[in-house]
Amino acid sequence: MSENQESQHRDLRMPSEDEVFAVVKNMLGANRVRVQCADGVERTVRIPGRMQKRIWIREDDVVLVEPWDWQDEKGDITWRYEKAEADQLREEGRIQ
Repeated sequence: MSENQESQHRDLRMPSEDEVFAVVKNMLGANRVRVQCADGVERTVRIPGRMQKRIWIREDDVVLVEPWDWQDEKGDITWRYEKAEADQLREEGRIQ
């Protein structure tokens, strides 16, 4: 790996115990998104208020999802990765 490529690799935010990687499948409206999680579960998740107007989420974005304790098929988005960061995660084999 060249020095230039190494400098592009950065330390990315990794999921905590209660978070999982996910890929956005489709936008449902009303701050709801359908995602395919790395644990094999397809969930309907919401975009929290602190992210709504600041971070734009689109189909095929890689996000971190925190599934709800009381309803596993739902959850909240906690983080969105930029395209370069998502590509790095794919190269490292962390996501599909």
